[in-house]
Amino acid sequence: MLVDEVAFLLRPRGEGWVIDATVGMGGHAEAILSASESSVSLLGLDVDPEALASAGARLAPFGDRVALGRSSFRYLAGAAAARGIESARSILLDLGVSSWQLEQSGRGFSFQGDEPLDMRLDPSIGETAAALVNRLPEAELARIIFEYGEEPHARRIARAIVRRRPLGRTGDLVAAVRSGVPRAAWPRRLHVATRTFQALRMAVNDEPGALREALAHAPALLAAGGRLGVISFHSGEDRIVKQTFRALEPAGYAELEPSPRQPTDDEVRDNPRARSAKLRVLERLP
Repeated sequence: MLVDEVAFLLRPRGEGWVIDATVGMGGHAEAILSASESSVSLLGLDVDPEALASAGARLAPFGDRVALGRSSFRYLAGAAAARGIESARSILLDLGVSSWQLEQSGRGFSFQGDEPLDMRLDPSIGETAAALVNRLPEAELARIIFEYGEEPHARRIARAIVRRRPLGRTGDLVAAVRSGVPRAAWPRRLHVATRTFQALRMAVNDEPGALREALAHAPALLAAGGRLGVISFHSGEDRIVKQTFRALEPAGYAELEPSPRQPTDDEVRDNPRARSAKLRVLERLP
């Protein structure tokens, strides 16, 4: 999503490196490389090994212009240093999950099927969503669901989860959410469990913490005139990005536009998941 905007705003004007720190299936990386000169190289990072494999196949036509590495975007500065990259012409952070991860990974990101309640972007490390919902006290579950999911019925849902523990599969979580929210209060445009699934995924992968850490290091990695783009899908994430960008203004940075770029109506029609996407771009001034 926002592929044309990303390619236009983040394609380098001159040779150098681009870092796609959330390369996913390689769509944005492909668009940036296609719009750039052959002297531009790209480092693509992702924690998901299956996504990296797909990105590698998609970006194979670009040959040695592409280097891929398995890493969280929170460690992008270290990953760049390991490749000998001292500065980047542009950096991209896409904070969403891909349609493939939601629909085909089998890791419990989606409420549409009945899968193990995992939700780890890197399936080799960390605590699963099942372990988290079965361990945390009711009050902490409510906080996570309210803060990360912006769910107005967070307390009811947390109470229902605790009452139904242990939960092991996505179907168990959906049933808990449905039992916790009165039928008349179910949202019209969203599945009743959408916000709860989002909140737990963000908690399992510490996505807000990873974003803060990445934003602490990425701006300094930009070359003069370089740009950092962040696509967020959650008002809390967008707030972190906006506040960070504004705090950097006295240090020689400027947000490219006062308001974020958002998907067109046509793009939302083609991909309803794009409706909440916001792209902000920071430029390091010469």
